[in-house]
Amino acid sequence: MQLMWVSGPTGRVRTISITAKKVVVAALVGSFSLIVTGFLLYLVGFKIAVETSPDLARTLGGVTTEAEQQRMEAIYRDRLVKMQEMLDSTAQDIRQLQQLKNRFMEIATPASLRERGAAKEDGRGGPLLLPSRRPTLDPLLPLDESLDNTMGEIGQFNKTVSTMRSDWDKQLQWLQTLPTGVPIAGDFRMTSGFGMRVDPFTHTLARHEGLDFTAPHGAPIIATADGLVTRSGWEDTYGNIVEVAHAEGFMTRYAHISKRHVTEGQRVKRGQHIADVGSTGRSTGPHLHYEVFRNGHVMNPVQVLPNGG
Repeated sequence: MQLMWVSGPTGRVRTISITAKKVVVAALVGSFSLIVTGFLLYLVGFKIAVETSPDLARTLGGVTTEAEQQRMEAIYRDRLVKMQEMLDSTAQDIRQLQQLKNRFMEIATPASLRERGAAKEDGRGGPLLLPSRRPTLDPLLPLDESLDNTMGEIGQFNKTVSTMRSDWDKQLQWLQTLPTGVPIAGDFRMTSGFGMRVDPFTHTLARHEGLDFTAPHGAPIIATADGLVTRSGWEDTYGNIVEVAHAEGFMTRYAHISKRHVTEGQRVKRGQHIADVGSTGRSTGPHLHYEVFRNGHVMNPVQVLPNGG
């Protein structure tokens, strides 16, 4: 096919031949030009998106700028620091639980056994058995979401440990108010038990409503629980006497003492030095006569002494 047209003032006739080959070449050239133009436009647009909207760039091409990468790494580091702080806090709570456990053991174990079993270094050992439930990162989740989940698990565990510590502390405070301690410090011997015995003066059978602890004159007598001193004075049979009221209806009596260190109406703490061993009143030698009452009724002190006394 030929095209003819007249051009110029001279009226010159021009012609052009259009063949199939020329049409195909023109089509290919046009297509290539469009592809190149589109690619260039994509690069320019993507560069603008990276600079102005990193989130959009991640969505479109899965890449980030160096500044964005540094920002993300800073966020991850911050979360890891927070996780470490939470773990440190949990470890501190666990150490406090250990201290509470030791205090429980002190209350539940006689002083003589604690001193006998004391050593310069505790022997410890055994296989390493890690906790069955440990915070882990889920590889199927994005890193930030996985870190958030792990922090949530640590936070829940920390809350549980804190609750345990609070409960144990309350129980320990309550236990401190019960007369479960040994009433004398230092070396002593128990010379008379609770119940029937041969009276040391009449040499006949008689009831003995307490325990006798033989110890050197002046040895410290200590309160077996927190309480209120309801009596501190003299009684002909008991000699110098101190009585302390405790929680749950308990009352303790300390007799034959040489010197009283507390007065009526005074608050005392478990383990506080309240008197000295003596031999006042109806006594054959230095010792402490110790009685325990519950709701006004005398009871065998062995029932409340640690490990049965």
